[in-house]
This record gives sequence, C-alpha cells and structure tokens, in this order.
Amino acid sequence: MGETEIFARLGLALAIGLLFGLERGWHGREQSEGGRVAGIRTFALTALMGGVSAWLAAVTSPTVLAVALAALGVMLAISYFGQVKAGTDIGLTTEIALLLTFVLGAASVLGEMAPVAAGAVVAGFLLNMKARLHGWIARMDQLELEAVFKLGLISVVVLPLLPDQGYGPGGTLNPYEIWWAVVVVAGLSFLGYLGIRLAGAGLGILMTGFFGGLASSTSTTLVLARMARQRPALVSVAAAGIVVAGAITFLRILVLVGVFEPALLALLLPPMAAMAATGLIGAALIRVVSGGNLASQEQVEGITNPLELKTAVLFGAALTVVLLGVYYLRLWLGTAGIYAAAAVSGLTDVDALTISMARLVGSDLSPETGMLAIFIAVAVNTAVKAVLSLVAGTTALGLRVIAVHAAALAAGGASLWVGL
Repeated sequence: MGETEIFARLGLALAIGLLFGLERGWHGREQSEGGRVAGIRTFALTALMGGVSAWLAAVTSPTVLAVALAALGVMLAISYFGQVKAGTDIGLTTEIALLLTFVLGAASVLGEMAPVAAGAVVAGFLLNMKARLHGWIARMDQLELEAVFKLGLISVVVLPLLPDQGYGPGGTLNPYEIWWAVVVVAGLSFLGYLGIRLAGAGLGILMTGFFGGLASSTSTTLVLARMARQRPALVSVAAAGIVVAGAITFLRILVLVGVFEPALLALLLPPMAAMAATGLIGAALIRVVSGGNLASQEQVEGITNPLELKTAVLFGAALTVVLLGVYYLRLWLGTAGIYAAAAVSGLTDVDALTISMARLVGSDLSPETGMLAIFIAVAVNTAVKAVLSLVAGTTALGLRVIAVHAAALAAGGASLWVGL
C-alpha cells in the first residue's frame, strides 16, 4: 500500500468521523460544552484512531487493532456507567456510534473503500432518523408488527422447506416457485401498505395513491372512490390519487417481470413506461385543471394488510388456479387460450397472470406471446378500475379516471404496435 493510498484511506476515515460527529453534535447542540459524551472532534479522532490502528496492525501485528478497540470499549463503558450513576443518560446510541466509527475507520484502511463509505452514510442516515423512526414505531399496531415477522416466517422458514419441482398436469405446479411468488408479491404489497400506515395523513392523498399502487391499486381505487362519493369536494384529489395508483401498478409489473423473467423486460418496458408516464401526466393535468388545490391531508383507511396469512394463502391459491387455467386453455386453444386466460385474470388481478407468463417464458413460451398476454391482462384490469371509479364513486370522478386510463391504454397500445 503506497503513501498516496494510505492518505486517501485515512482521509476517508476522517470524513466518516466528521460525518458522525456532525450528526451527533447537532443532536446534542443544546447541551453545554463538556456535557456531551462525544462531539465532532471526538468522533473525528475516534475514526482516525481506528484508521491508524488498522494501518499499524497491517505492518506489525493484528494485536494492535484488537488492543485499540478494547481500550476504546473500556473507556466507553466507564463513561456510560458514570452517566448511569449520575442519572443523566441511559441511552447507548452515542457509545455504539463511537464503536462503529472506530470500526469503519479501521475498515477504511483494511477493506474496500466504497462499501465502507456506503455503510457510513446509511449509519448516519439512521442516526438522523431517530424521531421519524420512533414515530413510525408508535404508529404501528400489534397486527402490523406481527406481519413483519410473518414475512420473515413465510420467506426464511417456510420457503426453503418446499420442494423445487413440478407437480400436477405438465409439471405446472412447483410449490417452491408458487410460494416464492407469494413472498415477492406480499413483500412488495406490504411495502406500500406500510408507507400508507406509517406516514399517515401527512402524505396526502397523492402519495397515498403512490403507495397504494404498490399495495393494491384496485383496493386504492375502491377506497378513494368511496371517499369521493362521501366528500364531493375531494373528487379531483381522489381522481388524481387513483390515476397515480394505476401508474405505479404499471411500474410494479416491470418489477415482478424483472424478478421472475428478465428476458421479458425489454419487450414490456416501452408499453408499461408509456402507460405509467401517461398516467402521471394525467394526474398532473387533473391538478392543473382543479386549480392546483390537491393538498388534501385526509387519512385514507380501508386498504387491508397484505401479509395477513389469509391474504397470502388466497394469492397462492389464485396463482395456482391461473397456472392451471393457462395450462389447460393453452392445451385446448393454443395461443388464443393464453390470451383468453389473460383477459379473465385481468378482471381481478394482474400479478398472478404476470408471474404465470414469466414462468412460461422461462420454459417454452415465446417472449412476444407472454408480453401480449400481460398487456391484455393489464388493459382489462385498468378498464375494470376505471369502471369501478365510476360505479363506486361519482360521475365526475369516473369521467376523470376513465379519460386518463383510456389515454394510458392508447399510449401503451401505440408503443406496443410500434414495437411489433
């Protein structure tokens, strides 16, 4: 390791210490001088201590680094117990941050610099997010906390136990692949659901539409349509939220395809991107036409937790039905049967059909056929949501949503036609 590289690595260690010290110093800015466990200078010196110790360990013995870390640990322990005895502070965040600063400083010299820098930025972000993280935890209820562990249960515990081979007609049903699909869809949906629940009404309905598109655009459409019926003054903002949820659904499909069959991405990207862009532009136009007054902070309720065991099992069952339906319809009617199955599936859901097509393209179906089937399902599902906004909401809401959804489908169809 040359001198230039050593200076660069020690410079990174110092930058990490300054970053942590800046955050901790700002956090304790109201405390008097000497009243803080550590400030910006202490963090910077700790990071340099880690970097220099690692450098000395590399040229002498690893014992140097171990002794330095142990010495820092002893000093922090003495400081912590002194605070506990004085009754001034019982938190461990700053002490842990100092230990992490030392470790990252040492890693700056001994390891790859990019991952170390990334880890430091993430750690600094977590330190700065204290109030928001605590607020999110306060908003979670027992069922949502259980849902987080259920996601771990169905993914880490159950999934590896399932056989990874085909059963049933034509080996269509692979328990491992079906449950993996359940995990991916449930996880993606739960991400959107948490976004709605944890951020609360402060998001506004437009951002609720964004997260609702991840969770369930159909449920979001129904909830916002009912809101518009009850509160006619919210028609414009509800319409924009529904349109945004639909646009995010198109991007969600690209994510699912990327996970299960990346070969389909190149074909699906143009029409899905065109429809998503049209939807977002449509939401912006609704905002402009309404005079830009879409800053409603209404709380949106009624979108169910996608990690409830019943919901996950029902999706797995729906995926199984779609897989069998596609198999038999293709056997009886050929390619036309696949398109028919796509249209029927689109009446309720597009995730199961998207995953089914991805699996078939990975085996014996042409990417073009799979792409057309997914587009058909998306088109039907988009039309269903447009009708739902009219039936469950109001005429004014339905006309706005129908206009944008129709434009999105036209843009997607045009993109598809050009590509073919």
